[in-house]
Amino acid sequence: MNEQMTMACLDLEGILIPEIWIGLAEITGISELRLTTRDIADYDELMTMRLNILRKHQLTFKDIEEVTNNMQPLEGALDFLVWLKQRTEVIILSDTFREFAKPLMAKLQFPTLLCHSLIINKEHQIENYCLRQQDQKRNAIKAFKNLNFRVIAIGDSYNDLSMLLEANEAFFFRPTQKITEEYPDIPVCKNYDELKLILCQNTGFTQ
Repeated sequence: MNEQMTMACLDLEGILIPEIWIGLAEITGISELRLTTRDIADYDELMTMRLNILRKHQLTFKDIEEVTNNMQPLEGALDFLVWLKQRTEVIILSDTFREFAKPLMAKLQFPTLLCHSLIINKEHQIENYCLRQQDQKRNAIKAFKNLNFRVIAIGDSYNDLSMLLEANEAFFFRPTQKITEEYPDIPVCKNYDELKLILCQNTGFTQ
């Protein structure tokens, strides 16, 4: 019989790093950019709105790059990620874009990231975005399970739900009250210490 290994799949923004679009909203003062997948479940609707706002205010990729270059991982995120990687395989599954995340991946010691990409023209304007795959988070979980991994998923938003519901074990990390009320069967963790404890209790990891 083949031994079943574990695989931990984590969302990125809100789990390990701050929300990039909220960071841009704070710099620009454009309140609409504070909306995330916690607020709008339809990702295409959300991104269409964001791209329209960028065009309206003549914001370019350079403006967003300035935000991400100065952004730091959440306090305790790197220590938690190192702790987790010592106990299991780890993949970051995110609906962010590789171009956005690149500076922050260096600060997290380059974990494996599966995400989307942007179409940027010569004037550094973001013309559109390219999904790596529709419903990529759920499909990745299914693929890992087919490879005989027991998959643990950690997320915080509506765009994480298909991943969380597909995984063998699922946990919310600092979610909104609304989503926890809608999905009360998914355990909730408020900080990395709680997350470590619940992972140890449910997966057999050592503290």
